Amino acid sequence: MYGMEKETKMEPEASSFPPTFSVSEIKNKQRRHLMFMKLKQEKRKQKMQLKKKKKKEREALGDKAPPKEVPKTIENQRVYDETTVDPEDEEVAFDEGTDEFSAYFNGLTNPQVLITTSDRPRGRTMRFCRQLATVIPNAHVYYRKGLALKRIIPQCVARNFTYLMVVNEDRQVPNGLVLCHLPDGPTAHFKVSNVRLRKEIKRRGKDPTEHSPEVILNNFSTRLGHSIGRLFAALFPQDPQFVGRQVATFHNQRDFIFFRFHRYIFKNEKKVGIQELGPRFTLKLRSLQKGTFDSKFGEYEWVLKRHEMDACRRKFQL
Repeated sequence: MYGMEKETKMEPEASSFPPTFSVSEIKNKQRRHLMFMKLKQEKRKQKMQLKKKKKKEREALGDKAPPKEVPKTIENQRVYDETTVDPEDEEVAFDEGTDEFSAYFNGLTNPQVLITTSDRPRGRTMRFCRQLATVIPNAHVYYRKGLALKRIIPQCVARNFTYLMVVNEDRQVPNGLVLCHLPDGPTAHFKVSNVRLRKEIKRRGKDPTEHSPEVILNNFSTRLGHSIGRLFAALFPQDPQFVGRQVATFHNQRDFIFFRFHRYIFKNEKKVGIQELGPRFTLKLRSLQKGTFDSKFGEYEWVLKRHEMDACRRKFQL
């Protein structure tokens, strides 16, 4: 037939992957999920191939290979804080020599800790307090029945206690901690989360002994963090008994303070392991108050303002 052109069969184009459109545009839920998983698997394959290629290049170059790139994390991208403490700063040394903890660090006082709770605590909170008393030497647990803290503090000072620790609870779960240094303060208020008692920790060791533990304080770098670190350090005696092989760790990471209690396990002359004893918990500083506890007329050195201070994820207070 005149003008008739030969029909050419259209060959299907090779489907390109990843797709040129957004996966979220797919309306069908199952198809969208399947496409997302394929895309994720393809990216993983490409990443592994690139990793193997770089490894072969490093092996081929040997000593001439360029240094490995340091991965970017929130910690190493941290915004510089003007209050970061320099250990050789004369002003910091003077403040440490005249602050509320100077008597402890000069060896003039021995820590004595009174641990109590909110009114009429439940069983889990009391077990948590008793286990804290086995971690902190010279700690005593007091069951509180409606007695105000303003009446407890003068009694603690009269009996030579250096700390008052109050564990608060909500729905039978510990959720707050008030740590008051006596007799002149300061007082810190923490939020408590992720509490694990000894029975809830897998592969835990035997109950701790009465030996004074070592204390490790990590990443308390600012002036505020330095004060909180000294507040924790003054809870324990300055002369740890290394025979007990016990260590208490306060690790600050992104303004969350993780507490762990371990025991050294010497496998041989070269290898050393650690065994967690418990309890474990996480602290988040809410406020730091001058002097002893006073909820109405107390003067606050620092108060957490979440919407202002947590706006930038790379800026930390401790």
